Parts: sequence; C-alpha cells; structure tokens
Amino acid sequence: MSSQAKAQASILSIEGLSVEFTDRQGRSVKAVRDVSLSVEKGEMVAVVGESGSGKTALGMSIVRLLPEAGRITSGNVFFDGQDLSAAGDRELRAVRGKRIGVVFQDPMSSLNPYLTVGRQIAEAVELHLGLSRRDAREHAKELLDVVGISDPEKRVDQYPHEFSGGMRQRVMIAIAVSCKPDLVIADEPTTALDSTVQAQVLDLLDELRAKIGMSIILISHDLALVSGRADRVAVMYGGRIFEEAKAAELFTRTANPYTRALLAAMPENANAGDELYQIPGMPPDLRVDAEACEFAPRCDRAEAVCSERRPPFAAVSSTHFSRCHFADKVFHKGKG
Repeated sequence: MSSQAKAQASILSIEGLSVEFTDRQGRSVKAVRDVSLSVEKGEMVAVVGESGSGKTALGMSIVRLLPEAGRITSGNVFFDGQDLSAAGDRELRAVRGKRIGVVFQDPMSSLNPYLTVGRQIAEAVELHLGLSRRDAREHAKELLDVVGISDPEKRVDQYPHEFSGGMRQRVMIAIAVSCKPDLVIADEPTTALDSTVQAQVLDLLDELRAKIGMSIILISHDLALVSGRADRVAVMYGGRIFEEAKAAELFTRTANPYTRALLAAMPENANAGDELYQIPGMPPDLRVDAEACEFAPRCDRAEAVCSERRPPFAAVSSTHFSRCHFADKVFHKGKG
C-alpha cells in the first residue's frame, strides 16, 4: 500500500517526519527523527516520554505551529488525505481550530488575559462556523456548560485570572472542541494540576471524544496518567519512537528497555518504603546524530552492538513494535 493510501485509511498519518531547531549558537537540534505514526478515527493515541524527547515538537509540527527556530526537514503529515506538511497558510487556517483543535500545556499563557473567556471561545466559532457575535456568545455559554463550568451565564463574561487552573484548562478544551473537530492534540493538558483535577480533565476529554467522535493525541510525560485511557501508546526517546503498541499490551508485555525503565519509575510500581527508581544518566544530546542506540548509555541491558549501530524499529507482534536489538528478550510478562 502506498503512503497516500495509508494516509487515507487513517484520520492522521505521519510518514518519516523529521523536525529541527536552530539554537542560539546556530547549531542544529534534531528534535524529531524519522517518526511515523497513525491515528484512527475515534482513537486516543498517547505520546509519552521524558522532557526533551520530542513529544511536543511532534504534536506542534502536525499543525505547523512550531516556533520560528523550528522547521520540518523531511517527511509528510497527512490529515484526512491532505498533506499538511506541504499546505499553504490559507489551507492551514481552514484546518486549525475547525478540524484540528489544540489544548496547550499552559492555559494561563495561552489564554489572552485582556479578553473574557466567552469572547475567546466565541472567536473560533465566529471565524470557522460563521456565527453572529450574539449566537457565538450563546454557543460559548453552552460550551462552558459542556466542559463542566458552573454558572456559565456569569462565567462567560469573566477573565482568565478569575478562574482556577483546572477551570482555565476546561476553557482551553472548550475552545479546542468548539467546532467539533476531527482531531484534538492535547499537549500535557494536566500539567501543574492536582491528581483529582487531572482525572477530571482527562475524563472530560474522554467524554467529549465519545460524544463528538473525535480522535485525540495525548502528549504526556506520565505513563500512569495515560494507563487505562489511551487505546495505543507511542514511547519517544531522543526524537524517535522507541516502542509503540496497544496500551494493554505495552503495559503488560513491555518490549523495550526504555519503556521498562519508565514503568519502573512510576510511583505505583514502588514498594512501600523503597526509594523511587530513577533512570540513570541523562537524555541524549539532540545536536548529535550518532549511529548507535540513543538509550545505550543508560540501558542496563546494553551490549557492544548497541553502541555500534542503531536498532531498527521492528515488529514484536502485528500490533507491537520496538526499537531494540534485543526486543525479544525484553518482551516479558509483568509491570516492567
């Protein structure tokens, strides 16, 4: 099947995508390296990994919202058959907000402090749905109610600083889903929220997914957060996908040492009284494009071949893939 045919079979199909940034010294930072990933209609795919693994760069490159220093250097992003990586500004504006919504990491910096939350929600539906200002305001109140904000009649005229962190995140979700998009990219949507509010925000996203029929890319550093919610999980490290599988299989039949280390570092997997496990060493320097396995310096299973050549991204099963020379040995029962 051709790349174009594969793209048409999914709502989103990323093919061999690479993204680079230029740092202040003018050096190239390879944030995303030859990544391929698909998202089916109605599916939630979690993209997880440590800070600096390339998760956000991957998510923002889909809708071409990279910072000025970032650029796509190779690959394609097919959304419902349309190649967004080659789309012009006009085509992108027709997709952003209307067919692809984004929930940004920090709602306080993403929301405009000078506009009421109602006006910020209304702007999207005025632009994309052609509603009048009055109808858009009514729609904004309905959306505030949908995302669980009480007294929307009053709240619609309030400003972001009058909302709690959890409520601001709900406003961001309301904006993201205001036009009933086909896909929502949620970039660390629960950062800095307590565990109870985290669960509420993710429950809300899941409820809206079922109600609207949208797909979700959930970007997170927290494996525990996506457990039991995502249909499929892609684990990123050093700008590459190191493991991808159905969630149930990834959490019970890990096939990559990096994923195994992330699972071991989850507080839920620590015994009472034990010190929480930390992955030794530091993430790789993304300015260097070594031919070895990026995780080898931190891996407790590394052998000579790991420092000599990069492992392929190979199938462990028809729905499970791993980037490891010894994936068959790592593949095991248990929590990791």
